[in-house]
Amino acid sequence: MTDPVGKLPSELDQLPDRDPEETAEWAASLDAVTQAAGPHRAAYLMRRSLQHAEGAGLALPKLLETDYVNTIPTAAEPAFDGDLEMESRITAWNRWNAAAMVTRGARYGVGGHIATFASAAWLYETGFNHFFRGKEGDGSGDQLYIQGHASPGIYARAFLDGRLSEQQLDNFRQETGGDGLPSYPHPRRLPWLWEFPTVSMGLGPLSAIYQARFNRYLANRNIKDTANSHVWAFLGDGEMDEPESTAALALASREQLDNLTFVINCNLQRLDGPVRANFRVVQELEAQFRGAGWNVVKTLWGNAWDELFQLDTTGALLRRLREVPDAQFQTYATRDVAYIREHFFGAEPALAELAKLLTDAKIAECFYTSRGGHEARKVYAAYKAAVEHKGAPTVILAQTVKGYTLGKGFESKNANHQMKKLSIDEFKGMRELLGLPIPDSAFEDGLVPYGHPGADSPEVRYLQERRAALGGPAPARRVHAVALPQPEERAFKALYKGSGKQEMATTMAFVRLVKDLMRDKETGKRWVPIVPDEARTFGMESLFPSAGIYSPLGQTYDPVDRDQLMYYKEAKDGQILNEGITEAGAMADFIAASTSYATHGETMIPFYIFYSMFGWQRTGDQMWQLADQLGKGFIVGATAGRTTLTGEGLQHADGHSHLIAATNPASLNYDPAFAYEVAVIVKDGLRRMYGPEAENVFYYLTVYNEPKPQPAMPEGVEEGIVKGLYRFKEGTPAKADAPRLQLLASGTAIHWALEAQELLAADWGVTADVWSATSWGELRRDALEADEALLRGEQQVPYVTQTLSGAPGPVLAVSDWMRQVPDQISQWVEQDWSSLGTDGFGLSDTRAAARRHFGVDAQSIVVASLAQLARRGEVPASAIKEARERYGL
Repeated sequence: MTDPVGKLPSELDQLPDRDPEETAEWAASLDAVTQAAGPHRAAYLMRRSLQHAEGAGLALPKLLETDYVNTIPTAAEPAFDGDLEMESRITAWNRWNAAAMVTRGARYGVGGHIATFASAAWLYETGFNHFFRGKEGDGSGDQLYIQGHASPGIYARAFLDGRLSEQQLDNFRQETGGDGLPSYPHPRRLPWLWEFPTVSMGLGPLSAIYQARFNRYLANRNIKDTANSHVWAFLGDGEMDEPESTAALALASREQLDNLTFVINCNLQRLDGPVRANFRVVQELEAQFRGAGWNVVKTLWGNAWDELFQLDTTGALLRRLREVPDAQFQTYATRDVAYIREHFFGAEPALAELAKLLTDAKIAECFYTSRGGHEARKVYAAYKAAVEHKGAPTVILAQTVKGYTLGKGFESKNANHQMKKLSIDEFKGMRELLGLPIPDSAFEDGLVPYGHPGADSPEVRYLQERRAALGGPAPARRVHAVALPQPEERAFKALYKGSGKQEMATTMAFVRLVKDLMRDKETGKRWVPIVPDEARTFGMESLFPSAGIYSPLGQTYDPVDRDQLMYYKEAKDGQILNEGITEAGAMADFIAASTSYATHGETMIPFYIFYSMFGWQRTGDQMWQLADQLGKGFIVGATAGRTTLTGEGLQHADGHSHLIAATNPASLNYDPAFAYEVAVIVKDGLRRMYGPEAENVFYYLTVYNEPKPQPAMPEGVEEGIVKGLYRFKEGTPAKADAPRLQLLASGTAIHWALEAQELLAADWGVTADVWSATSWGELRRDALEADEALLRGEQQVPYVTQTLSGAPGPVLAVSDWMRQVPDQISQWVEQDWSSLGTDGFGLSDTRAAARRHFGVDAQSIVVASLAQLARRGEVPASAIKEARERYGL
C-alpha cells in the first residue's frame, strides 16, 4: 500500500518530524544532485554520508553491501613486515611441491586436489609468516581450521621446513604402510600435525565459531588464559552454501568474538561450476555477514586495478563491477583481451572511453591474475585489520583465481576441481612462471620432481625464523594431557544402593550423579554440561543456581523466577552451556570441550544431553568429526527408546540411534537399565578417557524418562556391566525338567523381561534367566577382536560366548530398539537365537499400547519365548495360540 504521492510507507512515517522544513531541504538537495549530476552521483553521496555518520558514532543502520572494491585502499595499507621477495620464493616452492605431490600420486589413482591451494596460497603463506601463533610460545597458540582441499599446500610447507620427508609426500593418500599422509586434515590419522578435521563442508566454520566461544568460556571460568589465542577458519565460497556454515554467525557477533576470523577464498567456483553463476557471491556474503553483525573486509583486487579505479571519474567501472555476474567474470579470465574490451568495457560509452586509455597488457594483468588474494601486501593488510578489530568477529572475503599459476589449462576452468595432474610441459611452464631453478634433467624419468632449496638455504632459514618468532611450527597438535584423579566414591555409591521404593528414571539418575561429581574438589570444575534448551525436560534445572548458565555478559536482567529455589541463573563464570534450539551448536560445543586437552592443555569432561532421536540422526556427521578430532566425553541420549516417550510420535521416537552409533569406531555405546549401571559405566568411562592410560574414545549412553524403583547393585557385576552382559536374575525352576530359556534385555526393556519371567513361570511352568545387556556394541567389539585374534592363530573366546556358555535353552533378546541392535551379537551366541524389537516408525500412544503394538511387552515376550521352545519340541505348539488368546494379542 502507498501514500497519496506513490511513496512506500516507512518506519520513519510513524515518527513525529520536529522540523519538516529542514527535512524538505535535505530531500530537495538530494533531488538537485540527482538532476544535475545524475542518480549515480546522488547514490554515492548518500553512501558517503552514511559512512561518515557511522564513523561519527551516530546510531544508524549499516550498509549491508558496499561497492565491489577493496575495503582497504592501497594508500591505507600498512607497511609490510617482512621480505616480500623471500616470501614469494617460499610460496613458489610450496606451490610447486603441492602440485607435484598430487600429480605423482595420480600414478596410483589415489587422487588429490590441486586448484584450491593454488588459488589460496598467499592466504596461507601470509598467515604462517606473520600472524598464526604456534604452540611453543605463550598460551595455547592460534587454532587453524584449514580448508580440507588445500591440504597438499600445507604438506608442501611442512616438507620445506623439514617436518615431512620426500617419501612421506610420495605416500600422500597411501596410509596403510604407516608412513603416509591422509587426504585431508585428519587428526586421528596424523595427530602431530592436524588439530581440526574440516573437509566435511560446513562443519569447519560452525566448529570455529564454537571453538572461539569455548576459548572465552575457559577464560571467563578462570581455567585458562586464552587472550592470545585467535581462531582462523579458511573456507571456500561454495562451502558457504552449507547451512552449518552460517548457522552460528549471530552467536559470534552477539558474544563479540573478536578472537575469530573467517577467511573465505572467493575464487567464484565450486566443484562443478560457478558458485553464483547469475549473481555475485562476494556481495551476497558481505550482506549476510554484515547483517549478522560481523566486521567485513573485502580484498578483491590487486594493485593493477588501482590505475583503472583512478581513471573511473564517472563511476562507470564500479557500476559495471556491481552488475557483472560471477560466471561472466570467470569467463573473462579465460578469454582474450579483445573479448574483454567488447563484453566488459563495451557495456557503456564511459567504459569504452576508459578502455582506450589501457594497454592490452594492463587489461590482461587485471582480468587474468590481479586479485587481492594473490598479493601478499593486500592479504597482510586484511589480516592486520582483522586482528586489530575489537568488538566483533571479522570475515575476510578474498577474491582469487582457482588454479592460479597452474597454467591456462587449469585457471578458472569449471572442471579444475576434478583435475588431478599436470603434464610435464605444464610443469615446465609453471617452473618458468614461478622462477624456480629446476633443470630439465630432473624430468628425465618421466616424473615431476619435488623441489627444495636446501635445509640451510635462505628460504628455509627465513621460514623457520618467522615461525620461531611466532611460537613454533603450525599447524601442529600437541597433547600435554595430565591424568585426572578419580572422583570420590561417594557420588557413585549413592546410585549403587538403589532408590528403595522411590521411583527414579535413569535420566534423573545420570543427572543426579553428574551433579554430585561436579562438587568434587579435584575434578568438579572440569565438567562441562551441555544442553540444547531442554534442561528442564531432563531434570537439570537443579543445576541452574549452583553451576550457573554461561553468558559472557553475566545476568543483566532480573529473572522472572528469581524468587524460586531453582531460578534461571546466568553468570559470566557459569558452567552450563545452554545452547538454545541447536543440536549442531551443542555438538560443536562438545567437540571444543572434548578436545581441550590437546588444544589448550586443559582436560575438560563434557557431557551433552539431548533427545536421543535428535543426536546421531541429526548431527551424525559431527560425531565423526568428534571421533576424527580424538574427542572425549559423555554423549547422553535421553528420553531414549521407541516407546518410552509417550505422546510425542514418529519424529521423536528413537529406535535406531544405537545402530547408527555402532558405525563409529570411537564410540562406546551403552544402554543401561538401572541407576547403578549408569554409575559403573560413568566411573569406568572416567578411567578409560581421563586416567593414566587415557584412550581416544567417547561414550554414548541412552537413558530413559520412565520412573522405576531402582534396585541395589548385586555383588560382582561390575565387570559384566562394563563388558556388556551379566545375569541379573536367575529363574527358579518349578521342577527339575522344566523348559528353560535365557532372556537378554537392555535399557528399560529389562522391566518387560522381568515381568515375562514371572508370567512364564506362573502360567506355563517355564524357567527364564534374565540378563542385563548393558552394551550390545561392546559385546560385538569384543567378539570382532576375538575373530581377528583367531586369524592370527591365537585362541580367544568372545566374552558373550563365554558368559552364555552352557546356559540352558534358547536365547531371546529384547530391547526398545530395532532388532538389528541386539542382532549384532547373534553369530557369537551358541544357543538358538531370536530377538524382538521396535522396528518401524514410532507413534503416539501410551507406553503400554506402543509396546503391545511393537510386540515387545511382557506378554509378547512370553509368546515369543513359547514359540522358541515349541520349535525345539519343549512345549506343545498349541501353547502359542493359547497364550495369544489368554493375553489378548
